[in-house]
Parts: sequence; C-alpha cells; structure tokens
Amino acid sequence: MVSNPSLHKRVGVIGLGMHVPKKVLTNHDLAKIVDTNDEWIMTRTGIKERRIAEPGTTTSDLAYEAAREALHQAHLNPKDLDLLIIATTTPDMLFPSAACLVQRRLGAKSATCFDLSAACSGSIFAMITAQQYLMTGRYRNALVVGAEVISSFIDWTDRSTCVLFGDGAGACVMAPVERGGILATDMGCDGQAADMLYMPGGGSKHPPSHSSVDQRLHFLKMNGTELFKLAVRRMGESAKRVLEQAGISRQHVECFIPHQANTRIIEAVAKWADLPLEKVYMNLQRYGNTSAASNLIALYEVIQEGRIKRGDHIVMVAFGAGLTWGSILLQW
Repeated sequence: MVSNPSLHKRVGVIGLGMHVPKKVLTNHDLAKIVDTNDEWIMTRTGIKERRIAEPGTTTSDLAYEAAREALHQAHLNPKDLDLLIIATTTPDMLFPSAACLVQRRLGAKSATCFDLSAACSGSIFAMITAQQYLMTGRYRNALVVGAEVISSFIDWTDRSTCVLFGDGAGACVMAPVERGGILATDMGCDGQAADMLYMPGGGSKHPPSHSSVDQRLHFLKMNGTELFKLAVRRMGESAKRVLEQAGISRQHVECFIPHQANTRIIEAVAKWADLPLEKVYMNLQRYGNTSAASNLIALYEVIQEGRIKRGDHIVMVAFGAGLTWGSILLQW
C-alpha cells in the first residue's frame, strides 16, 4: 500500500524519546558463553555491543520511560493524550496489551490504547496507523512507542541469532502540523516468507507445555540467508516508492534511517535505493537489532546529534518477520 497524505491533513512528529537498559553486553562477553568472537560478529553484522534488560524488566517498563520523554518534548500532558500505540513482539504478557499497562503508569486516562505486531517493521506500521487517525481528525494527537525485551526470547546457545539482538524503546508524539510532516508512506507484507523468522511456541499452535519447553520452541528461529535477500529487495523497493510518490529525488534526502539489522543489509539496501552511504544513519554497533524500537531510537539520535535541520527530508524504512516492510518519507 502506498499513500500520499498531501491531499489531507499533514501529520508530523512533535516529540521524541528513547530508553535502553543500562546493562551492556559486548561481543567479548558473548564469546564467553557461545562459540564466537568479536571479529566474527563484527565482520558479519557490524554489531559491537547491545543493551540487555535486567531480569524482571518488562517491555512496558522500557516503553514507559521512552514515552515520558517524548511527551515532555512535545509539551503534552498525559491526561490530554488521545491515542497510544505500542509496537512490540515481546509484550509483558499476551493480554492485556502493553499499551494499556503504559497508559496506567502514565495516567493517560483518555487515550485509546492498543498494541501492534509487525515485528521489526512495528514502529513504521504504528506511525502510519496513527497518521490515519490523525488525518481524519478522529484524534488530536498520538503517542507511538516501539519497545522490545527481545533478549527474553533469544536462544543464548545459538550464535547465529544471539549476537544480533538487543533491548530498548523509542517513542514519538504525532500531531497535525502546518509545515513538514509525513509526505508519503508505504506498507506491505508477504506471508509466504512467514517461516523465515518466527517463534513457534507460546501461541495457540504450540501453547506452553513441558514438551514445548523441551523442544526449545519459545526461542526465536531464523533463516538468515533467505531473509537477507528478501529484506534488501523489499526495503529498497519501498524506499524508492515513497520518494516517487512524493516526487522527491534521492538527492534531496538528507538522512536515510533503515532498520538496524546488520551493516551488510543496510549497505545493500542503500545501494538498491541508490542512496549514498554518507547519508545513511547507523547505530546498530551500540544497540544491535532492537526490532520494533530500532527506527525510532535511530530517529531520536539523529535529531539529538543535530544531523537534521528544519525542512530536511528523512526516509525511514524497515522489514520484519511476516515478512513485513514499510517506509515513511518525513520532512522535519
């Protein structure tokens, strides 16, 4: 799906926040628990370290901290919040939603709340979903949070996956704006690739049992080689579509924020979309793949580091399990 909101009410980002756990897990730390080393991880992923939540820390804990900062930046009282969407694949529990738990802690009593599951594309999907409600005038403002404690579902004996992921949360407050904002969006899915990245246990197909635990079904499973090929093509195509839809040339993109999966994918996507690497933002060396939190954490840091000025164009693109993918062209 491609849409161009230019004929409707323009929606933008008016506040950002992020939060990551204090605990740092380096490649050298991982080498002590699994057969790997810093050179092997860096060569294949570009990741140097990642943040890992302490036992007992939940996704809603991280989401709450990021949400507080975003609301503060937006000068918005939680009591005046209309819509709260949390993108996550690692909620505190199957129900109630992490969004309802965060609403309770924030005191955002008037907000409509729900979780959105699109894996690593979650923040992009959630921002586009919020945009639709705001464009119609149904809500005045929205808080979108991408948050994950994905370390809870990692098999720490599997070096092909345990080196990739980290925990964290990113948040943004969205509202109608007079200038800038979202210029174009793109979303898509290919369920034929659903078995490339998945967690088989915990749902109605394989509910928790002694057998499911013994079979290690409650850990993330991934076919990395095939996923790489699809991710590069889908993200590259998606990034091109939002530029074409908005009539913006790649020369007028000041910053490209891809999902922070690994450097090989990011470099390949930039090449596919014909975007120079010097415009590509990467922070996965510090955080690893934070799934649904990835794009919003990166957007937060881009702004904090002063890399973007008013009027600049940002392309955010992601892919995730499903296979899902999506892009947003944002003018700051």
